[in-house]
Amino acid sequence: QLQLVESGGGLVQPGGSLRLSCAASPLSVDSFAIGWFRQAPGKEREGILCISTSGGTTTYADSVEGRFFISRDKVKNTVYLRMNNLTPEDTAVYYCAADWVSCLGDYDYWGQGTQVTVSS
Repeated sequence: QLQLVESGGGLVQPGGSLRLSCAASPLSVDSFAIGWFRQAPGKEREGILCISTSGGTTTYADSVEGRFFISRDKVKNTVYLRMNNLTPEDTAVYYCAADWVSCLGDYDYWGQGTQVTVSS
């Protein structure tokens, strides 16, 4: 079993930045493809970015291209989502998830989510 714990969410003004963390235990985070997803009120869950076991990245959402970046720290066993130039449309609960195989999988493990609110 893999446990994922997200953190780093909060309230930020439009144009601001946040870095979300997805801490994994007890297995190594680089044994999985790790994806970030979000769900806004009244909307379906949306895939954002994924980092594969080899370190390659996949962007699911065109709306975050050039603003959001995914990275991985093997020592801290954590995957990060750096979000820049945030807009109110980025307001959502953000989740990380892990898949044993690839960024195109069904995702086997999910975190509990962290709220991001973009508002002035």
